Amino acid sequence: MRYILIALLIIVFGYSLALVLQNPTELPVDLLFTQVPAMRLGLLLLLTLALGIVVGLLLGVQVFRVFQKGWEIKRLRKDIDHLRKEQIQSAQLAAAEAAANVRHEKTVVDVYPQDKNSTPL
Repeated sequence: MRYILIALLIIVFGYSLALVLQNPTELPVDLLFTQVPAMRLGLLLLLTLALGIVVGLLLGVQVFRVFQKGWEIKRLRKDIDHLRKEQIQSAQLAAAEAAANVRHEKTVVDVYPQDKNSTPL
């Protein structure tokens, strides 16, 4: 990967150098806040290319963040739904166990009713 990046940088540098050398015409440039009386056309093309790449990368990163946050929100919602289902199931199980315990206690009380009201002899 490192060698591919180095080769790509060398190619871009060579293209930039050829662009500047092939376009030696000088022309005035208005940069909104200032005016350059004479700039080589190749250099102007190179600056606009670099500016376009930087702006494109920044916008791409922001758009990717939006998609990434959307994916994360969707994943978290699925996790919440799964946890809610687990919580409902555990609550139903606990309620069933509590109901079984109440029935067991009622049965034990019904079987030995004299123990509650009996007095020692």
